[in-house]
Amino acid sequence: MFRRTRYQQGSVQREKRKKGPDIWVYRWYEISSEGTSKYRKAIVGNVDTLPTETAALKAAQALRIDANQQTPQAESGPSTIAELVAHYRLKELTGDSNGRKAFSTRDGYECYLDNWILPRWQNHKLNQVKPVAVEAWLDSIKRARGTRAKIRNIMSAVFNHAMRYEWLDANPIKLVRQSAKRERTPDVLDLAELQLLLSNLNVRERTLVLLDAATGLRVSELLALRWEDVNFKTLELSVTRSIWHQVVGNCKTEASAKPVPLDNYMAEDLLQWRRTSPYPMPHDWVFASPTMKGKQPYWPDNLMKRYIRPVAQKAGIHKRIGWHTFRHTFGTLLKANGEDIKTVQELLRHANSKITLEVYTQAMTSNKRAAQSKVVRMMVPNEGAVRVQKPA
Repeated sequence: MFRRTRYQQGSVQREKRKKGPDIWVYRWYEISSEGTSKYRKAIVGNVDTLPTETAALKAAQALRIDANQQTPQAESGPSTIAELVAHYRLKELTGDSNGRKAFSTRDGYECYLDNWILPRWQNHKLNQVKPVAVEAWLDSIKRARGTRAKIRNIMSAVFNHAMRYEWLDANPIKLVRQSAKRERTPDVLDLAELQLLLSNLNVRERTLVLLDAATGLRVSELLALRWEDVNFKTLELSVTRSIWHQVVGNCKTEASAKPVPLDNYMAEDLLQWRRTSPYPMPHDWVFASPTMKGKQPYWPDNLMKRYIRPVAQKAGIHKRIGWHTFRHTFGTLLKANGEDIKTVQELLRHANSKITLEVYTQAMTSNKRAAQSKVVRMMVPNEGAVRVQKPA
C-alpha cells in the first residue's frame, strides 16, 4: 500500500569544532526508492554568520526543500525568490554540483545574486515577478548593457531551475527584453604595437604576453599551467585546469580542455623562463609566485597593473590593455591571416563558432582597406580610369 510521504521540517543543532567557531547542522531523513529512510545531515553555516537558531533555520530552508522532494510540490516548494535562490545555489553553485560550472562562473553568479537580484526581489513570491517590472528595473540600473544582460540571464537561469523542479509552469524572464550589445569595441593590438610591447618587457612578462597572445588562453588557464603540462617534444600544452582567486578548478567549457599547439619560438621562450624561474620542477606552476614560495601562481591583476600596462604606456601604446586584450588580438590576427572560422574556433577553444565571430574577432583596418581595394579594382580595371579629384 502506498504511504504518503510526510513533510519534514528537520532540525538544526549546534555542534562544536576542534578549531574555529561552532557550526549549525541541519538533520533530516532521506527516503530511498525502496521506501527505507536514512538519517542525513549537512552544515548550514557557523555561529559567526548565523548567531541564532532562528537565523540557522531560515538559512536551512534550501536544505529543507531538498529534503521534501517526494512530498506534494505545494507543500515543499519555495515560497519566495530568496528561498528559490537558496535552492538554486545548493544545486548549481556549490563545489559538488557535478562540475556543471567552473569556479569563476559560480563566483560571478554569486556576485550578481548578492548585489543585484536578491536586494530587489528576495521577498517577492514566485508568481509576483512580472516581465514588465523586471524590464523597468533593468532599465533603471546605471550599468553597461552587458552587465544588465548578465543580470537578466542569471534571473532566467534561476526561474528555469524552478521549472525543472515543477514549482512553476513558465519562466517570466523569457519575456524580458534586454540588449547585450557592446557599448564600446574591445581594443586589440596591431602587429606593430604587439611587437613593441614584447620588445620592452622583461623575460617573465614577455613570456606571459607572448604565450597569451599566441595561444588565446584565458588568464585563468594561463596561470594554472604547471611545467608538466608543457610537452616540449610534441610541442603541445595540456590545458586541464583553471585558477580563479587562487582556487583551482575545471576549465570553463569542455572545448577549453583540449591540447593547445606550441610554436617552436614560444617553446624557446618558455625554456628560457624555466632556466630563470626558481620553480622549474614538473609539478611547479609555470608562473609560480616567489612571494607565496611557489605554492600559488602570480595574481593576474598585479602583473597587469604593476608591470605590463606601465611598460605599454611608456612605449607609447595608449590602448586599454587587459588580459583579454591578448585573446581578442589572437582571434583578430587569425582572421586577418585568412584562417577559416572552424580553425579560429578550435584555437580559441570556443563551444560554438557564433561566439568566435560575434565577440572575439574584428577586421583589421589594413585588411578592410585591402578588401575594399580589391572590389574597386574589379569595378575600375583600367589603369587609366578617371579618378575623382578632391575639391579645392
